[in-house]
This record gives sequence, C-alpha cells and structure tokens, in this order.
Amino acid sequence: VQLVESGGGLVQPGGSLRLSCAASGFTFSNYAMSWYRQAPGKERELVATIRSAGDYTDYADSVKGRFTISRDNLKNTVILQMNSLKPEDAAVYYCNARWRPFMKTYDYWGQGTQVTVSS
Repeated sequence: VQLVESGGGLVQPGGSLRLSCAASGFTFSNYAMSWYRQAPGKERELVATIRSAGDYTDYADSVKGRFTISRDNLKNTVILQMNSLKPEDAAVYYCNARWRPFMKTYDYWGQGTQVTVSS
C-alpha cells in the first residue's frame, strides 16, 4: 500500500497550491479519502474529507470556501486545491485513506508534504 503526496512548497499569502495524493496497492474506490495537516507543536487536524464515491465532502471550518477536495477513482488520485492561503495554513499535509467495512478499520497514511506560507 502506498499513498504518495506531492505539490507542497513555498507560497506567498493569498497564493494557491494544489496537493495531489497518488494511491496504490488497495481498492481506492472503497476508501474515503482525507487530507490532514500538522503544524509544529500542534496536533494533527482533519482538513477535508471526500467519500468513496466522491458524492460528499466536508471541510474544517478554517478552510471552508478556500480549499476544495476532489478525487478520480479511475486514476486513484485525490486532490486538495488550496486557494487564498494564509500563514496559519502552513503545515505538513498528509493524505489518508480509510475504509470501515463490518466493524473493521483499514487506515493508511502518506509520508506528508510540506506547505509553507510566507512572504
């Protein structure tokens, strides 16, 4: 199983970044996909989630209206489009795959990609 994030980097406040997570080694279309982030000294927090079919999304209040999560079940990819970035968005962003069939939980994480927002 692999989740490989890409697209992080340095951006000025107000700018945009597009994070991508490429999945392999499991049945991607079964899994809800999420992006989490963790800033230094802070707990990891949920940023955005998309259901397995892509028919439902949810966002942390802090990113609503600025971030958009999407997925392509044919390409086994999940995207986080981040607009109007703020310094407080700086963190390591992690891709997560989760499936909970019949009281079991299958949970996979990527290695993370750094997002820095600074002028």
